[in-house]
Amino acid sequence: MTKKFIPLAKKVIDLEIQALQKLKKKIDNSFNKAVIEIAKCKSKVILCGVGKSGLIAAKISATLSSVGTPSFNLSASDSSHGDLGSISKKDVLILISYSGKTSELKNIIQYANRNKIMLIGIMSKKDSILYKASDIKLIIPEVKESGGIVPTSSTTAQLALGDALAISAMQYKKFGKFDFKKIHPAGNLGAQLKTVEDIMLTGNKIPFVKENLNMKDAIKILSNKKLGVIIIQNKQKKTIGIITDGQIRRHNEKKQNLNDMSVSNIMTKNPISIDKQSLAAKALALMNEKKITSLCVHDKKNKLKTIGILHIHNILQSNIG
Repeated sequence: MTKKFIPLAKKVIDLEIQALQKLKKKIDNSFNKAVIEIAKCKSKVILCGVGKSGLIAAKISATLSSVGTPSFNLSASDSSHGDLGSISKKDVLILISYSGKTSELKNIIQYANRNKIMLIGIMSKKDSILYKASDIKLIIPEVKESGGIVPTSSTTAQLALGDALAISAMQYKKFGKFDFKKIHPAGNLGAQLKTVEDIMLTGNKIPFVKENLNMKDAIKILSNKKLGVIIIQNKQKKTIGIITDGQIRRHNEKKQNLNDMSVSNIMTKNPISIDKQSLAAKALALMNEKKITSLCVHDKKNKLKTIGILHIHNILQSNIG
């Protein structure tokens, strides 16, 4: 019984593929103009549609917001009952209607034209009110819907066009992975894009000691900071070495008296350091490679100046791994 639906599923997909192929041929210089208006917008990009086109408008709006273009979706019906006031002259308005003749959009179109608000129309018919009223006209192809009447191929084309606008505007604005991280702090994406600077310990939490300090006092600092490591600085406050609790244990096993020794006699010189802008995942990989649990952190301008310390626990607590 299930088998008879497989050809139907393939037919639906084929119709949507055909719609996308037709859409691809329709992309022209109007698309470039729309991208520039969206990317240069100093206020909000507002999307609106009716029915299934309204749902597509909401998705495109969410995509734009997620890649650095403030946007919201406006209800066509509510706009005629006061919500037109949420549109300002600095906004960019994108209206979506397959026919371009949807009656619920007329009040918004008139409001946009009357107030000289940039209007980008997405429609299929050139004889429509939306086509005639739009400052930038983005034509989607007339397509064959699945079942003959259900908006499927047309909404697929609308969605693809919206995604193309969002990604193009993102590229125009040079919105990169670190910008993306700022507005996606939660979830797997946020974790993967966290930098060393986001999770490193700074200020008084860094276990700095002077190069001439004796080990007796250094061990007290190591114990108080509870990081299993101390960082040695010279008189110019440049990092010159590191001592771990593992090193201390090994010296104790050899029954060496550490109390009267200087940290400079015990330390490992030129400790491994990582730039603060590096991804935390890269720091974890470096720790695994070098078989260490802590990293000094520097600004790329000065590798000898430690501005933070990163412990493997900081990484694991941030769900990076």
